[in-house]
Amino acid sequence: MKTKTIRLTMAQALLKFLDNQYIEFDGKENKFVKGVFGIFGHGNVTGMGEALERQSGGLTYLQGKNEQGMVHTATAYAKQKNRLEIYACTSSVGPGALNMVAAAATATVNRIPVLLLPGDIFASRQPDPVLQQVEVTSDYTISASDAFKPVSKYWDRISRPEQLMTAALNAMRVLTDPVDTGAVTLSLPQDVQAEAYDYPVDFFKKRVHYIERRTPSEQAIQHAVDLIMKKKNPIIIAGGGVHYSSAAEELTEFAETFTIPVGETQAGKSALSWKNKMNMGGVGASGSEATNILAKEADLVIAIGTRLSDFSTSSKTAFANPDVEFLSINVSAFDAMKLDAQMLVADAKTALELLTKALQTKEYQNQHKPERLEELKGKWDQIVDKYYNDVREDGLSQTRVLGEVNKFIGGRDIIVAAAGSMPGDLHRLWRSTDPKTYHMEYGFSCMGYEVAGALGIKLAEPDREVYSLVGDGSYLMMHSELVTSLQEKKKINIILLDNNGYQCIHNLQVGQGSDGFGNEFRYRSEEDNKLSGDFLQLDFAANARSMGAKGYTVHTLEQLQDALEQSKKETVSTLIDIKVLPGTCTTGFESWWRLGVAEVSTDEKVQIAHEAMEAKAKQARQY
Repeated sequence: MKTKTIRLTMAQALLKFLDNQYIEFDGKENKFVKGVFGIFGHGNVTGMGEALERQSGGLTYLQGKNEQGMVHTATAYAKQKNRLEIYACTSSVGPGALNMVAAAATATVNRIPVLLLPGDIFASRQPDPVLQQVEVTSDYTISASDAFKPVSKYWDRISRPEQLMTAALNAMRVLTDPVDTGAVTLSLPQDVQAEAYDYPVDFFKKRVHYIERRTPSEQAIQHAVDLIMKKKNPIIIAGGGVHYSSAAEELTEFAETFTIPVGETQAGKSALSWKNKMNMGGVGASGSEATNILAKEADLVIAIGTRLSDFSTSSKTAFANPDVEFLSINVSAFDAMKLDAQMLVADAKTALELLTKALQTKEYQNQHKPERLEELKGKWDQIVDKYYNDVREDGLSQTRVLGEVNKFIGGRDIIVAAAGSMPGDLHRLWRSTDPKTYHMEYGFSCMGYEVAGALGIKLAEPDREVYSLVGDGSYLMMHSELVTSLQEKKKINIILLDNNGYQCIHNLQVGQGSDGFGNEFRYRSEEDNKLSGDFLQLDFAANARSMGAKGYTVHTLEQLQDALEQSKKETVSTLIDIKVLPGTCTTGFESWWRLGVAEVSTDEKVQIAHEAMEAKAKQARQY
């Protein structure tokens, strides 16, 4: 029997295929691809652009303002949707494509699905070299799009229109895989996008991709139970996998049933309410004093859905008990084996349910005293209160501002941050009550994610207020999707803390013997020809108003309170430009972070810092 076909350009076929992809999780079916972000140029405007203009399906087109920014928006959307819905992103060739590479890495590092469709040079090679083509003299098959290979979980170049079918199916395989997901790049030569092919009609049928909860074997659960049973001072590290597995309730029950304190990673924060008696706060280099004391004492670390990065482990020094062992619950064996852990490769929700039942049968008890946990938590709460009520005569401290914002916004409002001193302060101090209200991109800590990410979250959660907490450095790197938020009438609120530069790195630099160099926003001094003059005076509120947003400038607590009230009433995006004192962020608590400090320097302070760093490094685990 002859196969029924439909003649389409490759770009038209790709959109038709994407429009019919669905995902099912826990019996609930979602349309997987919500739409396409794009910036048109030569390389996609007459291929993907034509297909998007004429397509009759359900894919919404959104116009990006910066290629990196639009991918950040798509990433934040997918993260907020627990990886069950995505946007694709299309760009032109050359610079337009390469602008997406940093954002591709951000998605991949954070295990977030995003589909990238960069334009590419002519597959026919007849007009070569075309505008914006990178010519590699040793290998003419290489183009700018090859730069996506190291940061993509799947990469393919569609050199003939019929190749789309295999490539598209592979793309869906990776995008819907909880273990292997990340950025998927389909490089689309500009001539091939417009070439037609008789595609089988069946290629465009509705496809449902099923995400199954990985259930551990009885033997694996028994091994985990045996390990837990012999331990007296366990601690839980809750990572982002708790959210993706929708396991917040199971984590709460597990921790409370067996009196096991919980430390949160950046990605795991908000899985437990800060009020929960088992929630000791953040863990690691930016963690709380309570959690890090318990981590040092722990003889068992139960890691749930976490990559165990250097911040979470204080560069492998957080767990000082010589008898400490690790049990890692993760769908990814690659992550589960870290720190030489006993692996429980399983879905977090399923594993916690089975462990709770098994340990109850065994009547498991440990040596944690509720009154000591209460004491540690109470002491930490007092420290947070002190930071939140930090009154300065010469201006606003950063922690006081965060405290005021934390107190003002509602329990269902969502904050997003990514880089600078903000993540450390928020991890330590921010008090979340509801799951999925703390959205931190700290896998890659990509400056510029904050404003674009806020738009992605607002697209995912249109009925909630979304607050982008961003420093002046990150805002200057990328704030272009503020315009897209206005264009799409998706209100976001930007809380901009202006401390005159990259103060997080300035503090880090000074802490390792530097006198401070190149990190503050100062005028060049004629005396020493360095950036050591007066601070720049930038009006970020005026910048926001120039785009059509509402802008407020804040110097005092009263002005901040008024601006927060006014911004909440607005129906368009807002920006509150808060002038804060440099160096008024938090410091480390019972934690450490490893850096490469110069072994040789003309400054004795640097040499001392190097020796201290090397001495501490000797205390770290080796693997």
